[in-house]
Amino acid sequence: MMIEVLKSKLHCVRVTEANLNYMGSITIDEDLMDAANMIAGEKVYIVDNNNGERFETYIIKGERGSGCICLNGAAARKVQVGDIVIIMSYAMMDFEEAKSFKPTVVFPDSAMNKIV
Repeated sequence: MMIEVLKSKLHCVRVTEANLNYMGSITIDEDLMDAANMIAGEKVYIVDNNNGERFETYIIKGERGSGCICLNGAAARKVQVGDIVIIMSYAMMDFEEAKSFKPTVVFPDSAMNKIV
């Protein structure tokens, strides 16, 4: 049996931009992507702690070291710059494998979206 489990999480990062006039996605600083074991094109779920919005999109690689968390396209309507969001990705795995799997959870400094 295969189940879907949490693979990676960026916990409480701050939205730095919201760009309505861009094809949908979320742009994430490459340093944050690396720390959370995420890749460009990966499907992610976004939870906005400020307004309760929950939605999914895919990752676009952002400039390394920029702290960029930018919601693009329609997703830009679901957040405000300055909101705190949680970004999660999931993976399918065998039930037995999932029992011992440990997700990558990163707690960046939400003031600057930097790894501390």
